[in-house]
Amino acid sequence: MIDIKLLVEEPERVAENNKNRGKDIDVTVAQGLQKRRLSTLEGVQRSRTRSNEVAQLIPKAAADERKALVEEGKSLKDATKELEATLAQVEVDLERELRRYPNLLREDVPIGRDETANQLMRTFGKPTAFSFEPKDHLDLGTQLGIIDMDRAAKVSGARFVYLKGDGVLLEMALLQYALQQTMKAGFTPVLPPHIISTKAMSAMGYLEHGGEEEIYHLKHDEMVLVGTSEQAIGPMHMDEILDAESLPLRYVGFSPCYRREAGTYGKDTRGILRVHQFDKVEMFSFTTPEVSDAEHEFLLSIQERLMQGLGLPHRVMKLCALDTGAPSARTYDIETWMPSQKTYRETHSTSNTTDFQTRRLNTRVKVGKKNVLAHALNGTAFAMGRTIIAILENYQQADGSVVVPEVLRPWMGKEVIHKVVEKKQ
Repeated sequence: MIDIKLLVEEPERVAENNKNRGKDIDVTVAQGLQKRRLSTLEGVQRSRTRSNEVAQLIPKAAADERKALVEEGKSLKDATKELEATLAQVEVDLERELRRYPNLLREDVPIGRDETANQLMRTFGKPTAFSFEPKDHLDLGTQLGIIDMDRAAKVSGARFVYLKGDGVLLEMALLQYALQQTMKAGFTPVLPPHIISTKAMSAMGYLEHGGEEEIYHLKHDEMVLVGTSEQAIGPMHMDEILDAESLPLRYVGFSPCYRREAGTYGKDTRGILRVHQFDKVEMFSFTTPEVSDAEHEFLLSIQERLMQGLGLPHRVMKLCALDTGAPSARTYDIETWMPSQKTYRETHSTSNTTDFQTRRLNTRVKVGKKNVLAHALNGTAFAMGRTIIAILENYQQADGSVVVPEVLRPWMGKEVIHKVVEKKQ
């Protein structure tokens, strides 16, 4: 949620930010509600002050004056209650209005109306060249006996998968590799809850701006399934004051992710690129405002280190204004080469959400004698399904086997994943 002070003092800046993000929001609505809130609050304070004065006068007043003071006290009490009710409603209306606003973009974010305006930062490696026609990950995974979507469809419906055998070992190897690298960088591993309250999810900013339709709701319990572990890690420090000396506070979480993919009907339906349940390793940081941009670059460097270790061709993109999610002030994506599609596809994302989430979470940092809002950042270490796709497709061999990236071999216990030999009936 944005700072109302910013909206009052710099409405043109906020309006321009909304425009660049494609949000049609009339800033005068929130401004009007804020003026009404302040005037009503002033009225409440005046009424309370006078009530206290009357209460102190009554015991000392003469009999004829006391009756008038008592009547005034009753009238003031009723008026105060009415003003307090009005104030509470105005504050609810103001917060609801402010929740429509996206975060304020960093100045270096490119302005653009679609992904063609995203800025290419750098590229690692070249698209994999083959002397044969490469297969896609679903054909490879099926032949290797590690991906089974047909049986998953019988059990759970479309866009679910069973990983089996070496597919499970490959995911666990990626997890161990990610933990090894992130823990070296000072991250604390976390296994977070998969179910969180709607209050916590709302505080993270994922129940507005189109996020609502992507979430699986447990409506009888006012709970939701997380779409990424960051949604459970961010609220860990809700209503807390962090010690500045303990920052940056870095976590790396591993969890399933549940997404309805409501807005992607008919898109990427083949294979495991876009499924309703997948596993992910996610980084999350709390910092002071002064160093959050540096922390953002740090998270990106960890992502690049992980991908370079796997030897997968990829590129780093800085997203333009309209392609940047509402909670984020700046987002970088890593897109990895997918041979079967002959294009780069997003496998990683890292965002600096500044104080957009921590304002709702009420997560602050004690800096000197002041308590200021912490800044929060997130970044993918590995989205398991998409990383497995990239490994299968880029490391496939002519005979249908797949070479295991060297950094994963200590946990895989093998250098090559071979095709399953069918038993004759």
